[in-house]
Amino acid sequence: MAKAELHERPTPGPWVLASHNRGKLAEFRSLLGDVELKLASEFGLSPPAEPENTFVENALIKARFVARATGLPALADDSGLMVDALGGAPGVHSAVYAGEHQPDAAHIEKLLRATVHVAEGARGCQFVCVLVLVQRHDDPLPSIAQGIWRGELLRECRGTGGFGYDPIFFDPQTGMCAAEMDHDVKARLSHRGRALAALRTML
Repeated sequence: MAKAELHERPTPGPWVLASHNRGKLAEFRSLLGDVELKLASEFGLSPPAEPENTFVENALIKARFVARATGLPALADDSGLMVDALGGAPGVHSAVYAGEHQPDAAHIEKLLRATVHVAEGARGCQFVCVLVLVQRHDDPLPSIAQGIWRGELLRECRGTGGFGYDPIFFDPQTGMCAAEMDHDVKARLSHRGRALAALRTML
């Protein structure tokens, strides 16, 4: 393979999003409007194990797994909520914080119990997203971008939009929690929006 080919970037689709989350797919499709994006579940793929303790390593595992299985460029993210008072937990374990295959409400309930005694002014947190894009499973130069969204942890749920921990993530800049924001506002501010903006700049 010629050296130039090693650095060739993916064409506008189809790409496969290494996820089974339709809410996440909707966010990515809206932010990557010029790219045809499919879910890994459309190819009958089960999620791979994510044994690592960093966002970037888990995202790489997912991207390479999906690219190998489909033969298509793969986009993977590893995202989570890091709470200052909990030393960054739940972090990379955000999606399984209350156990595997539990609904969002169960993860939120556990997190609120864990932080019930954390005082106002000490409830800082951040959403983190690390994106990895590979052209093929053995891509030697994956594109990697990250986005961070600082906020505060609420004591109860607000809003009806979004998914995951959105109902308890408060953004001081807008005075709203993530689940109360309309799509355009959230896309501009969110960790995924920022990571995707960084990725588009790289590409």
